[in-house]
Amino acid sequence: MARGVAEDGQPVMTRESPVPAEAFPATPPVASLVNVGLRYGKTLALDNITLDIPAGCMVGLIGPDGVGKSSLLSLVAGARVVQQGQIEVLGGDIASARHRSRVCPQIAYMPQGLGKNLYPNLSVFENIDFFGRLFGHDRREREERIARLLGRTGLAPFASRPAGKLSGGMKQKLGLCCALIHDPDLLILDEPTTGVDPLSRRQFWDLIDDIRRERPGMSVIVATAYMEEAARFDWLAAMNAGRVLAVGAPGDLLRRTGAGTLDEAFIALLPEESRATYHKVELRPRTHRPDETLAIEAEGLTMRFGDFTAVDNVSFSIPQGEIFGFLGSNGCGKTTTMKMLTGLLPATEGIAKLFGQQVDPHDMAVRKRVGYMSQAFSLYVELTVRQNLDLHARLFHLPLAAIPGRIQEMARRFDLEDVMDVLPDALPLGIRQRLSLAVALIHGPEILILDEPTSGVDPVARDALWQELIDLSRNDNVTIFISTHFMNEAERCDRISLMHAGKVLVSDTPAAIVEKRGAATLEDAFIAYLEEAGAGTAADAPVPPVMAENIPEADPPSAPAVTQQTDPKRDSGASLFDFRRMFSYARLEGLELRRDPIRATLALVGSVLLMFIIGYGISMDVENLTFAVLDHDQTTISRSYSLDIAGSRYFVERPPITDYADLDRRMRAGEIALAIEIPPGFGRDVLRGRQVSIGVWYDGAMPQRAETVRGYIQGMHQRWLQERASRAAGAQTSAALFNIEIRYRYNPDVESLPAIVPAVIPLLLLMIPAMLTALSVVREKELGSIVNLYVTPTTRLEFLLGKQLPYVLLAMFNFILLVSLAIFFFGVPLKGSFAALTLGAFLYVITATGMGLLISTFMNSQIAAIFGTSILTLVPAVQFSGLTEPVSSLEGGGAFIGHIYPTTHFITIARGTFSKALGFADLSHAFWPLLIAIPVLLGLGAVLLKKQAS
Repeated sequence: MARGVAEDGQPVMTRESPVPAEAFPATPPVASLVNVGLRYGKTLALDNITLDIPAGCMVGLIGPDGVGKSSLLSLVAGARVVQQGQIEVLGGDIASARHRSRVCPQIAYMPQGLGKNLYPNLSVFENIDFFGRLFGHDRREREERIARLLGRTGLAPFASRPAGKLSGGMKQKLGLCCALIHDPDLLILDEPTTGVDPLSRRQFWDLIDDIRRERPGMSVIVATAYMEEAARFDWLAAMNAGRVLAVGAPGDLLRRTGAGTLDEAFIALLPEESRATYHKVELRPRTHRPDETLAIEAEGLTMRFGDFTAVDNVSFSIPQGEIFGFLGSNGCGKTTTMKMLTGLLPATEGIAKLFGQQVDPHDMAVRKRVGYMSQAFSLYVELTVRQNLDLHARLFHLPLAAIPGRIQEMARRFDLEDVMDVLPDALPLGIRQRLSLAVALIHGPEILILDEPTSGVDPVARDALWQELIDLSRNDNVTIFISTHFMNEAERCDRISLMHAGKVLVSDTPAAIVEKRGAATLEDAFIAYLEEAGAGTAADAPVPPVMAENIPEADPPSAPAVTQQTDPKRDSGASLFDFRRMFSYARLEGLELRRDPIRATLALVGSVLLMFIIGYGISMDVENLTFAVLDHDQTTISRSYSLDIAGSRYFVERPPITDYADLDRRMRAGEIALAIEIPPGFGRDVLRGRQVSIGVWYDGAMPQRAETVRGYIQGMHQRWLQERASRAAGAQTSAALFNIEIRYRYNPDVESLPAIVPAVIPLLLLMIPAMLTALSVVREKELGSIVNLYVTPTTRLEFLLGKQLPYVLLAMFNFILLVSLAIFFFGVPLKGSFAALTLGAFLYVITATGMGLLISTFMNSQIAAIFGTSILTLVPAVQFSGLTEPVSSLEGGGAFIGHIYPTTHFITIARGTFSKALGFADLSHAFWPLLIAIPVLLGLGAVLLKKQAS
């Protein structure tokens, strides 16, 4: 067999170079990549990779951030489209939709990020149960599997806790439970322990080892930033710049490079140009000064959130220039303590001091002496690197003339000069962390508080970052307060504190803590302290009664795993449509709605609130308009004219106008809406039968309303003149030969409400259901849980219908409320068939939610979904659906939109049943367009929705 050659001249296991027979059984590789390439726009992520990944073992991908590890794993999992080359997984082409559907139940994929594939509002039990439903397990089987997994991971006591309230380690354990619910043959883990404390990491990998012993044929592929983890894997592939540098067992890589650790081995494998910029961290002891001042002091700091105590009576002091490490289990209160020290969170009890002064969040003089780097990336992704630095320099009131030089200094110091005009989202994690540190230092602080700054960062970037921190401490006397989960980083600190459950367990130098505990390493000492404090014993805790009925007693850890079911339909994953998977997503959406009060309120009563606003706010009726008269005639006839107008139900008279200035002032102030000017000689001209004219001023800001008032005034003027003429002529006046009497058939009083309210119901049943349905899909894209659609047997149609169903039911509930309001509150009678109206509403809300699903396929943020749905639904509905103007009066494109838009036809049904007493037979022509729209919208949504990331 031929061997490929890596960039360092060493052999690489390629497709022609299988794993050595003495290391692994001669079995086909679990995944085989041939000339695989991948680009994100102009960025090359994978560069012509050819690689065989051995089966039945633990494979690790190691390398710097942004070298393509996550991209490679997503391709192998089938979560991303193969752009170039060929990838065979479990004996078939993963680019084939048919093969992905067949092997999907055999693959489990955990994406990068704490709980990225979880639903934060769902409990631990509900998350695992959701995945069990997707893979076709019945209730009994799900409960048995969930009980066993929760017992094995120690999550049983937390079965009812929402996933969003778990610590990082517990989230990763839960993610693993969700991945293992269907007994996969290939388990793909993308940096599963990033940001997880050492004890939780050890428990995580012990669990994986136990499962592998029970299922020796299972293959595991892992990307990791922790080299001590990689040392326990069977086979490694080192990657850099989208290429594979070398492969082999950890011992092989150490022998090949002559290195003592995998960190050193990886650095030795890097190309010469990359190694040239690397320098080993230079540790320099801190010089103690007799007159050194305390930079940070904590005295009995306590933080409570309701009944939960996050930080419990924490005290410590840190002299200026010291590097102080803060270690602890996930969720132990490290971040909360840091926020109290910076003034971001007021302490419940205790005192926090900086440079001897009590922390005051409003004291900018003290705040300027502190730089803070949060655990999560918190800079502005819409701004470039340069703009972020410039913004923060201005926020800390640096002199404008000094800002350009300071930005250049930070760019040079943190090696950002080549990316100054790049957006942060396009940068690898290591460079983003350097940017965050540069921003924290832009104003020259004397204290630097860093919350896990190297979490997920590769060894080269970590060492570079730590060299900067050591230089800041030793050269600039900057005090550094840092939290970390890396033990080799903790050993570089002058002193460290170990924390658990809100309490500080021990504070001392790293060497003293190891010696005091009698441990071999700092990690062993750390874990020993945590176990002594009660961490890691959750598996022995009792199951809360609330979940006892859902979780049977777990088998002991040594019990064999539940064997994979042999239901061929489920194993193949090839069924075109499965109602269980559809209802799984429907149930998920229902649970999410119940736990999100804002969305639930909008879904339940949002339409009702808008109905009140629109029903009262939109009216074309002209009644009780205030008017005043400027009477230049001052005769009984002119006064009779004024009284005739005032006697109408449309107008209310106000005191007379004195002059033109008074007229202008009162109309500007809104005191009167209409002004009537009677000219001199008005009475005389009326008596003599001459033509008479009056002046009328009305606010024309609303043209349609102004035209209505104009018609009223003209009609009343002509009627008054006719009556005067009749009285003057007496009985000698001949009767008219004929008279036209106008009657309004469907709205005899010509009121707005009977016309507006039935038309508003379609608008509200369109906008809110469509928006909520679109958000339900786009939210999954934003949170990353859309990957569950990519890597489970769920089809596009099952996913869309499952998302749609709860909102159809909620929309029908809103329909009942809206109709009740129209009848009982607004007094608009329903004269026609309620059954016809209800059927029309049912078809219409399916159409409306289908529009939301269609819109969601090309929206990637919830903000865009809200605006996009509002515009794409309301504008055509108001302009082209006959709300104010008949569709028959439209021309061109407007007429085409009006005839095909669903709102047009439901407005016809609503107005027909409310005002015209119509039924099924009369409205049948309006039902057919809605019936046709449903499969068209759902079909387009299913076609446009991506089953893989592009």
